[in-house]
Formats: sequence, structure tokens, C-alpha cells
Amino acid sequence: MSLIVQKYGGTSVANTERIANVAKRVIRFRQEGHDVVVVVSALSGETNRLIELAKEITETPDKREMDVLLSTGEQVTIALLAMTFKEAGQEAVSYTGNQVRITTDDSYGKARIVSIDKENIQADLKQGKVVVVAGFQGVDETGNITTLGRGGSDTTAVALAAALKAEECQIYTDVDGVYTTDPRIVSNARKLDKITFEEMLELASLGSKVLQIRSVEFAGKYKVPLRVLSSFEDSGEGTLITVEDNKMEDAVIAGIAFSRDEAQITLTGVPDTPGVAYKILGPVADANIEVDMIVQNIGDDGTTDFTFTVHRDEYKRATAIMSDTAKRLGAAAHSGDNTIVKVSLVGVGMRSHAGIASKMFEALGQEGINIIMISTSEIKISVVIDEKYLELAVRTLHDAFELEKAA
Repeated sequence: MSLIVQKYGGTSVANTERIANVAKRVIRFRQEGHDVVVVVSALSGETNRLIELAKEITETPDKREMDVLLSTGEQVTIALLAMTFKEAGQEAVSYTGNQVRITTDDSYGKARIVSIDKENIQADLKQGKVVVVAGFQGVDETGNITTLGRGGSDTTAVALAAALKAEECQIYTDVDGVYTTDPRIVSNARKLDKITFEEMLELASLGSKVLQIRSVEFAGKYKVPLRVLSSFEDSGEGTLITVEDNKMEDAVIAGIAFSRDEAQITLTGVPDTPGVAYKILGPVADANIEVDMIVQNIGDDGTTDFTFTVHRDEYKRATAIMSDTAKRLGAAAHSGDNTIVKVSLVGVGMRSHAGIASKMFEALGQEGINIIMISTSEIKISVVIDEKYLELAVRTLHDAFELEKAA
């Protein structure tokens, strides 16, 4: 007998019919001899509905009260699922984050888990019960309800799996695994049987929406095997996210990620003095705007050109800040572009294979796709290009690296 933690997202529990399907799936695992802890999200669309209700009252709702409001979504789901189990003859018990005692810090809306009291859960499992836990929520040291941010139910599931030393944490969603890229863009994209924590973390951070970044970080830190599966299909092993092994190096590239939400800002002719990078980016950081890629070029005339990217939603704010910064620093000019995208190759095999970057650049060049910016790490190469070339670039790179073929 092994312990499995399963997480079901909003689309998997969108209505009572789908909740019944979840119950049937979990009961099958119980019949196979497994203990099961189930983590659920709010019903599909419920969190957005609650947010809209709050906005009808105020455009700037109090963060503490917002967490109290949003946490109710998962409470509905756990009660309905526990009722469904009991109706089917399977003993079950539901817990809110507070009842489990998932303790977090007090950062409302984006709290981080500090500890989990697993005593009650373990006692219930010994009695043969299915334990149903509300995802996305916890409680701070003084008893205030907190939420973990969008996608936080993934993190709840992984944290419980780590605390309970589960054999596996299974994330059930509306896709049947992790693909080499988005199948909506590349029709022959291949589902991966296995991928490393590092690769999944990069893919998640670069635009893949399959898993929340924090959940992958948590799983990697505590070596919790993660498996992504479809809640709408009974067959298939999904994709296992685990530690790297030697065989994984055979696959040079695991997948291609992309982000449509990019914008860039450039300052030209900035006097090149010590600390100039801080003088440019300091005000951006003070405005709580995250910067992604950075390129700095030093000229022969004692000036520097400085380009960086931000999320497209922050483009107007960042541009306004740079207008003031350009005047303050005596820059020759400043400009921006919010019609760019980022395309990235990810793979642990890059560590032991040369020529990946040149092959990438050659493939894009042959299609007439100009590269605006380049960023690299040990297992990632990212390029910024014009947004009109996004789908062509993804298809071109998928073909160039023959990702439709298994390693």
C-alpha cells in the first residue's frame, strides 16, 4: 500500500457530474490498496466570480478580506466531494487549510507555506478514509486566512506530498501530460513520458501553463515525484517530473516554451558611469516591476545602450519611469516595443551537447526571423522576436530539433 496525493483543478470539478467522476477515480485507487489525499481547487470560474463581486464594492479590496472571500471557493468543492464519497460508500473527511493547519506567512494573496500539521490526516488515513483538502489556502500564525496565489492548489498538493512522504503527487488537469510544445501550434508535438524538475521549472517560468512555478520549485526541493495526467481520460501514464538521470541527457531539447506577454524598453546614449545599471533599473524595481532579459552595449564614445524586457501589462508604467530616468541620466533617447514575444529552447542535454545555439539561430535565420535579444543559461536559450513570427518560429524550431521523435 502506498500513499498518493492527487490534485484536481477547477475544470476537473466544474460541476457535480465531474465531481462524481473524480470520486470514482479516487475510489479505484482505494480499491487497488492506496491511501489517497485529494486536493481540490474551486469550481471552474468560481474564483473569477468572487473577484468580480469584490470589484462591485471596491476597486481596491482589502487584501486580508480578499483572502477570506476567495478561500470560500475551495470550501464548497471539498464539501461536495466529501459528500459524493460518502454517498458512494467511501468514508471521507474534508479539511480547510486552517483545519489541516497549513501554516503560512502573512503575505495575503501570495502567502508561502511555513509548516503543515499532518497528524489528523495520518490518523484519518489509518482509518481508511479519503482525506479531501482545500487547495490554495492556509492560515498565518495569528489565525488569519491566507491564500497562496493563482494556481496555489498545485503548491498545496506538493507540500502535502512532501510532508506526508507520499510516493507520488499526481496533478490532474485538462491536458494529458507535458508536451514538447503547445499542440495547438505544432500538431505533431509529442507528449513527454518524463522530464526533469529543472526542465519543467524553466518551461513553467517561460510560458508553459501546465503547472504553477512554485509547485515545481517545491517538488524539486523536496524530491517529490510529480505526474501530470488528464482527469478526462482513464488511460495513459501522463508525464512524470522527476530528478535527472543519465538517459535524460540523450534528449538534447525537452521542449519549446513561449511567452506572448513581452515588451522591451531601450535607453540609448546613456553616460557610462559606475552604477548606471542600478540607476536605470532601481526605479523600476521600486515600482515593483519585474525585469526579465537585460542587454547592455558599451560604445566607444563613453556611452552605453541599455535594453530590458518587462511583462506587457507593465509596459506603460515602465515606459513612464524610463522617460523620467532618461532625462535624469542625460540619455540621448528612449524607446519601446510591446509587439515582441519570447521563444525558448529547454533541455538538460544542452550541458553535454555543443552547437545548440548556432543551430537555433540558423533555423530562424533561414525563415527570415530576426533575433532582437538573446539570453542563455545552462539548460535554456531564449530569443526575443517580433510577435508576428511566433508560431512560425515555434514550428521551425520543433522541426529543426526533430522533437516529434522520441529520444
